[in-house]
Amino acid sequence: MNFSMEAQQIISIFCPKSSLAPSIPMVKQPFSLNFAPLDSLSSYPFLQSQNLGFPTGALHAVSFVHKEICSNSWRIRGSKSSSTAELEEDHEVRAQVIVRRKKLAVFVSGGGSNFRSIHEASKRGSLHGDVTVLVTNKSECGGAEYAKNNGIAIILFPKAKDEPKGLSPSDLVDTLRNFEVDFVLLAGYLKLIPVELIRAYERSIFNIHPSLLPAFGGKGYYGIKVHKAVIASGARFSGPTIHFVDEHYDTGRILAQRVVPVLANDTAEELAARVLNEEHQLYVDVVEALCEDRVIWREDGVPLIQSRENPNEFH
Repeated sequence: MNFSMEAQQIISIFCPKSSLAPSIPMVKQPFSLNFAPLDSLSSYPFLQSQNLGFPTGALHAVSFVHKEICSNSWRIRGSKSSSTAELEEDHEVRAQVIVRRKKLAVFVSGGGSNFRSIHEASKRGSLHGDVTVLVTNKSECGGAEYAKNNGIAIILFPKAKDEPKGLSPSDLVDTLRNFEVDFVLLAGYLKLIPVELIRAYERSIFNIHPSLLPAFGGKGYYGIKVHKAVIASGARFSGPTIHFVDEHYDTGRILAQRVVPVLANDTAEELAARVLNEEHQLYVDVVEALCEDRVIWREDGVPLIQSRENPNEFH
């Protein structure tokens, strides 16, 4: 059995539904796996039970070594084993893996600068997803105007006196499902998310807040009010937080933060501008990780983001 066949059989253990051809052309931007040699199968009884018939020393453990943006394939690399004389050089077996682009719904109530940053990142190809729908409670806001100009569908929610065409919570869930939305991104949306949506999109709804939660969060803390409170408190640092959304304001699990210093003579507007600048990059970075399935849950329930460059690092 040659190395390519061995590697394909290893893949079939982990991806039993995959259909891998012996020779599939590599597409652009590969997803790479590194095979470090194993001394024996004693530590891997689940592999022993497969009765694969591998020669001793030819089996390699799998570890992630590199992942490029918008990967459509895996590259599986066999490293030279000191106990296998016949492996004189590295071998590669390339297997096509279909990676579906994620579909994103963004919720805004105002100008939507974070919405624009995410959409622009999608257009330039830095994230493997598309903004397919905008949800807003204000049909005339800047975010809605941007969506109209870029051919993005707009949903009004919730129904109100000034927005009689707004959807009910159940209709909102049904509409997002019709759009096949994978992730819901709140970007300056000032309404409480209905429980129906939270239950329908468990661990798939995210919000960005302009302070280092849990400080300066909760009902009433939004926009310039947050920055005024930070300065008044004497805090030396602030910055944006991205967190999972639950049934309350700003209490979901924290996923990412970025620190911004509070300067001695800062005004609320000056601090807000510096925090917003960090928000734009942080939100794009997090959405990139979501679209590449790099959000990992620690055993104690804390979400972490796996580094693209070094998959053994988390932050």
